Amino acid sequence: MDFKDLTYVLAIAKYQNITKAAESLYITQPTLTKFLQHLEKDLGQKLFRRLGNRYLLTYAGERYTAKAAEILNLKKELDQEMGDIVRNNAGSLKIAFPTMRGTYMLPCTLPIFNSLYPNVKLDILEAHSSLLEGMLLSGEADLAFFNLPIKDPNIDYEIISHEEVLLVLSAGHPLVTSAVRREGCKYPWMDLNLLRDEPLILQIPGQRTRQTVDTLLKKCDFSPNIKLQTSNISAEVDLAARGYGACFVTETHLKHIAAGKKVVYFSVGDPCTTVDFVAAYRRGSYIPYHAREYIKIVKDFT
Repeated sequence: MDFKDLTYVLAIAKYQNITKAAESLYITQPTLTKFLQHLEKDLGQKLFRRLGNRYLLTYAGERYTAKAAEILNLKKELDQEMGDIVRNNAGSLKIAFPTMRGTYMLPCTLPIFNSLYPNVKLDILEAHSSLLEGMLLSGEADLAFFNLPIKDPNIDYEIISHEEVLLVLSAGHPLVTSAVRREGCKYPWMDLNLLRDEPLILQIPGQRTRQTVDTLLKKCDFSPNIKLQTSNISAEVDLAARGYGACFVTETHLKHIAAGKKVVYFSVGDPCTTVDFVAAYRRGSYIPYHAREYIKIVKDFT
């Protein structure tokens, strides 16, 4: 058994289809089929059971793939550590971002990183923020950037910056004049209880900002009127600008959304609400030199 065997089995488990797995591995379907037949014969047990064209893991297959992923992650970390020791400025790094944040962070950080480390291959992954923890744990990503909270104790992080969560209303909204100046608030402060009858545009459950907003709204003495749920942050702000409802967005996002004077921002909470933007990675894993360098660049950007 070698590392190639482990990679082949993990590909079949991922795609649950021999043809798609073979395509991802750049080998032929008969080659992969023959490999699996020989492997299962050598092991004396089935790793997959057939259901039509689908290949589903048996219990033995589940144990095999779990250990295979661990072994390949350890090999990758060993390769990275050896590369750091010789400092040849070459290697690879898989970085994951929430989709919205990637649209403005990548153009500002990747050119700087590439100018310093042109021989490091970067694989950029963009996904819903609720999926990023799983990508770290599976080894699909080495490093991910998102807001706290983190659910899984096997993920560690370092704080990049603090961001305020703001209420967004159209500039002509009647509640705009109800805001007050409060000590400790960068923006005019709005009592969330004033939103009792206001339609709300919220991010979908699972997104970090939505979790923070849900916590805020639970403290209010009313049931929120959720008019729309969407993962599209730019659309949230645009809809708020058009008077469709109120929304909540982190301050950093708003710096990169061209809403102009169509919207007004407010601090909310006691007296305001902040979240931590972090660089996250698997707990106990080796953090390559180039990953730490990229973290520094992101810190400078924010």
